[in-house]
Amino acid sequence: MNGAGQVRIIDGQLLLESAADYCPQPPTHAVLLGVVGTVHQWAVRDEFLTDAPMESAGIEFGDLRSHGAFFDAVDAERYLTAQALLMWQDESHFCAKDGAPMTITSGGWTRVCTACGREEYPRTDPAIICLVHDGADRVLLARHAAWPARNFSTLAGFVEAGESLESCVAREIAEEVGLVVSDVAYVGSQPWPFPRSLMLGFHAVANPREPLIFSDGEICEAVWCSRAEVKEALAAGDWASSVDAPVLLPGKVSIARRMLEAWVRTAG
Repeated sequence: MNGAGQVRIIDGQLLLESAADYCPQPPTHAVLLGVVGTVHQWAVRDEFLTDAPMESAGIEFGDLRSHGAFFDAVDAERYLTAQALLMWQDESHFCAKDGAPMTITSGGWTRVCTACGREEYPRTDPAIICLVHDGADRVLLARHAAWPARNFSTLAGFVEAGESLESCVAREIAEEVGLVVSDVAYVGSQPWPFPRSLMLGFHAVANPREPLIFSDGEICEAVWCSRAEVKEALAAGDWASSVDAPVLLPGKVSIARRMLEAWVRTAG
């Protein structure tokens, strides 16, 4: 995996290569992804593979956003684990207690301080993502200020210290679009390595007659869409599409799209 989180892919699948082609044993900073039969599967940063050709016939580089829709469940888990652990290794070289260097242990799953022996574990940042609907046939789609025109999704935000997930949903929706929500319900989760999040999906109900207020500057546009309009947007493609549609939705790899697809299938 290179520094941009890209991996080698062939025919839509992760390319697993023999470590013996590069070095006699895993590099110090390699992380263990798992064991399949008698085969140990490791991930390393791109710089450890400098003797390998970077390009070959049929081989390309991609990440979860570009190729995730083609990954099966096993490849998706391999990618997500590698991205999370390697990013953590990149950012965690010194002990938070005394500043001494850390040593990688447990196949890359822990780090131990060389001075005090303190153990550290990979960090995961919980974030909520919420499909806000009116309890009937309309759902709220929003566009972040940094996104291109026509790119919409559901609302999301990080969980703050001391905050429950349900409280986070209510706070984020109020801050981003000025709505009060009720009937907050958990629907599923997704690890999301941008940068190291665990996305926790929720549904919530809001009143579409209430004004939308973009007070914190994150959201610049939001619109209530009918079930038919969302279905049409899903059929049009995703953010990568060049189709001339008023609303483009996230790709198939995202929990946002899966929640919208499930909502469209319901009877209202």
